[in-house]
This record gives sequence, C-alpha cells and structure tokens, in this order.
Amino acid sequence: MTARSEGSFIPDRLRTVLDLSLPIVGGMASQNVLNLVDIAMVGALGPAALAAVGLGSFANFMAMALVMGLSSGVQAMAARRKGEGRESEMAVALNGGLVLAILIGLPALVVLLWLAPSLYALLIDDPAVIAEGVPYFEARLCGIFAIGVNFAFRGFWNGISLSRVYLRVVLIMHISNVPISYVLIFGLFDWPGLGTVGAGIGTTVALYIGSACYIWVGVRRARPFGFLRGLPDIDTMATMLRLALPASLQMFLFATGITVLFWIIGQVGTIEVAAANVMINLLLVAYLPGNGLGLAAASLVGQALGRGDSEDAHRWGWDVVKLGVAMMGMLGLLGIAFPSLLLSGFLHDPAVIAGAKIPLQLVGASMVWEAVTLVLMNALLGAGAARQVMIISVGTQWLLGLPLSWLAGPHLGYGLLGIWVCQVGYRALQAGIFAVMWNQRGWAKIEV
Repeated sequence: MTARSEGSFIPDRLRTVLDLSLPIVGGMASQNVLNLVDIAMVGALGPAALAAVGLGSFANFMAMALVMGLSSGVQAMAARRKGEGRESEMAVALNGGLVLAILIGLPALVVLLWLAPSLYALLIDDPAVIAEGVPYFEARLCGIFAIGVNFAFRGFWNGISLSRVYLRVVLIMHISNVPISYVLIFGLFDWPGLGTVGAGIGTTVALYIGSACYIWVGVRRARPFGFLRGLPDIDTMATMLRLALPASLQMFLFATGITVLFWIIGQVGTIEVAAANVMINLLLVAYLPGNGLGLAAASLVGQALGRGDSEDAHRWGWDVVKLGVAMMGMLGLLGIAFPSLLLSGFLHDPAVIAGAKIPLQLVGASMVWEAVTLVLMNALLGAGAARQVMIISVGTQWLLGLPLSWLAGPHLGYGLLGIWVCQVGYRALQAGIFAVMWNQRGWAKIEV
C-alpha cells in the first residue's frame, strides 16, 4: 500500500477503510434494528413491561461493560501481530480474551445475580416495573459470559481485517433472536409464554448462538493463526489485562454517567426527560459511522505499528478522521436543517418538540468533533493507549460534563438547552485532547 502526502486521501486507502468499516457499521446497525423489534414485541405487554425492559437493558449494559473491554484488547494485539507478520500468533490474544471471559464473567455473574434485585430497585421504585424487570434483568445477566466471548471474537476478526466474519455472525445472532424471543414472550399453541422474562431469555439464548457460531468459524478459519493451540503465557495475559481493564472501566463509567445525566435532566422536568431520551437515541444512530470507522482505524493503526511504520499509523488516524468528519457532518446537517421533522417521528407533544429543537441542532453541529473523538479514541486504543483514553474520557465526563450540566440545568435554570451546551462542550474538549495526543505520537512507543 503506498502513501502520498499526509494531506491527500488516496483511493486505495479510502477503499481499505470502507472495506473494513462498513461491515462493522452494518453489524452495529443490525443491533439498533433488533432493539426496535424487541421494543415493539414487549410493548404489546403494556407500559410496565416496556419500562421494565428499557431499564433492564440499560442496567445490563452497565454490567456487560465488565467484559466488553476484551474487544479492544484483543483487537490491538491481533492487529499488531498481523503487522509484524507473525500470523501464526494472531489468535493468541483471542485465546487470552476467552480465558479472561471465563475468569471475569463467571464470578461477575454469581455476584450480579445475587445483587440484581437490589441494583434494579435503585433505578425505579414502581413495584409493577420492578416485578417485571428483575426477572428480565437476571435472564440478561446470564449472557455475560457469551458477551465476553463475542466481544473477544469481534476484536480478533476486526483486528486482522476480516470484519465481514463479524458481520455474518452478528446477523445470524440477531435474526435468530426474533423468533426465539417471540415464542418465549407470547407462547406457542396452548403454551401462554413467559412474558417479559421470555424476552430476556430469548436475547441470552441468541447471544450463546452467536458464541457457538464464532467458535465454529474460529475452528475452521483461525486454527492456522493459533486459535485454541494452548493457553497464552503470563506476558500475554498481563498485556490483555493492561489493555482490557481500562477499556471496560471506561465503558462502565460512561454508561453510569448517562444514568446520572438522566437524573440531572429529571430535576428539570418530565418533558425534558422525554426530549432527551429521543435525542440520545438519535445520537446513538448518528454515532454508527464514527464507531465503525474508529474500529477500522484501531486495526489499521495497530497493523502499521506492527510493521514498525509509526508515520503510516499517524497518517491512518487522520485519513480516517477526514472520512468520519465527512460522513457524520452530513448526518449533522440533517439535525441542523430539519430538527422538528426528526423529532416529530418520535414525539407528538408540541411542547416537547419545541424544547428539543435547539438542543438537537446543537447535536447536529457537534457531529464534526464527535467524528474526531470517536475515530482518534479508537485509534489510540488500537495503539495500546487504553489507560490514557480512560483517564481523558472519564475525567472530562465526570469532572466537567456532569457537574457543569447540573450547574447549568437544575441549579441556574437554563434547562435542557443549558445541559446540552455543557454536554457538547465537554465532548469538544475531548476531541481537542485526543487530537493533541495523536499528533504528539507518544502512543507509537507503547509495546503491545
């Protein structure tokens, strides 16, 4: 692969980024569609069931963050080995990730199942929602080991530039979830079904189907790369922990921060909570290209560093940022130009739409630096700078974004607009810090 000047974006490089990132975006988009299908099915059971599943899913995301960091650790190490030309060792990191999925996931499952009723009760005090939500939450928790396995495989396939394998397995997993959950929720023939808990069991079963598919594909395609050829050594496990634990902690604290943000908005009013819920869901959809491109950047940076070419690694970061800014900037223009149209698809109260209009336009304007944040954050993770990324992400969110949002919103009375200005501001600061870090190139010296 050839490189010209840093300012040019060569078609070959563009093709490389798109070939790697589009399957990742497709897999993430399928998850969004699946969430909507789940909501539609559970919504037929009534508002208490819908609220129970919504809160349970979010609580489950916080719990699953304990093992999700395995993905970035495996991806960074697999990409580095590919770049070094050590193809027979590319799956050693995957083996380590699977071991950690067991060592972390199983004890966490026992503890979380024991604490589930107490943890869920912290989210809401409605007895009807708690009665529906705790069994659902417990059923979802049983998938923590499968999540660890699946994320380890996701990091491996993306790290060696075979993201299409990840997409195929994800599609099988999500497609199987729909009929399984439907039968478990509503029943079959004379069997009445399990209701809300059936939705949780169905999703967990689908996760294990995905794990089985990943293992089957791994045995067929990854054995030459060292898959299941002995246990990883102490150094590999230590590196995995060094990369995975900060990433997992970052995800957990980010999810917890969103919970705190909703509490802050709740101090302003119910209308504002409704508007924020829609905006955050729109924001998550807009993040899809940035997340996919970020994971692609992580692999390309890791492979370049494995080749000993830190200059090319640096160039990959900025090349992917350019594409991310273009793609997410176009999505942002929709939010700026048509805020009422986008909101009216989810909200029907004119007062709620009016309150969300300007904050949504702010979200649209922020897409440019969100692209910088998402791409360079993942590029730094691909270089092995997991601890630095965690410090910056958690520090800006918890020390600036959340306190300033509370000050501007409930305390000073600037409402949802004031809160969103603070949220957009701290994310802009994140983008600036990541850009400076990327140009300083301290990440190029990290051993993975």
